[in-house]
Amino acid sequence: MSLSLAVLVSGGGSNLQAIIDAIEDGRLDASIKLVLSNKVDAYGLTRAANHGLPTAVLQHGDYDSREAFDAAMISTIRDHGADVIILAGFMRILTPGFIREFAPNILNTHPALLPSFAGAHGARDAVDYGVRISGCTIHFVNEIMDNGPVIIQAAVPALPGEDPGDLAKRILRYEHRIFPQAIQWLAEGRLSIDGRHVHVQDAEAIPAASTPGALVCPALDEGF
Repeated sequence: MSLSLAVLVSGGGSNLQAIIDAIEDGRLDASIKLVLSNKVDAYGLTRAANHGLPTAVLQHGDYDSREAFDAAMISTIRDHGADVIILAGFMRILTPGFIREFAPNILNTHPALLPSFAGAHGARDAVDYGVRISGCTIHFVNEIMDNGPVIIQAAVPALPGEDPGDLAKRILRYEHRIFPQAIQWLAEGRLSIDGRHVHVQDAEAIPAASTPGALVCPALDEGF
């Protein structure tokens, strides 16, 4: 089925662009009903406007509480006819009320191999710790930050002493691939949640031949 998405952004929106490209290329069976930001200068809004997509800005500082801000987001999202929430670099912690409104149809991307290095600085924390493997995670969202069941992960090498920005860029390239793939699996009804485990119907947990230099589990479908 075709999904009706609300994509929430706070910054550059490169993952939003990857989702837009996947839709326009026919790889993702979804439509973006709204791009919503909590920052008026988020470049993701420009990306949306470049493709004629509806946008909205709700600045969290204009509200007396997190609950009031999230209630305004819920109303705006519903007014635009979206029912699947995509967190593409949205730098706000969602309230339980927001999560209950849309769960389980809330997906997030995180630039680390969860449960390691949760929080706002996944790549930097991985470099500081000295890991040899880092990566990214697409997961369902629950009421604990960066805690929801994992849908797909991609692992990339982490080089000793490298600049965190360089690692973040390498991770981001794989976020751009696995995020649209996870959304497409949702559109196809191939995802099921069993406790902490997400099962992907007809997916293989092997390296994808088309992803040199990275291990992607489950494997990407052809075209991603």
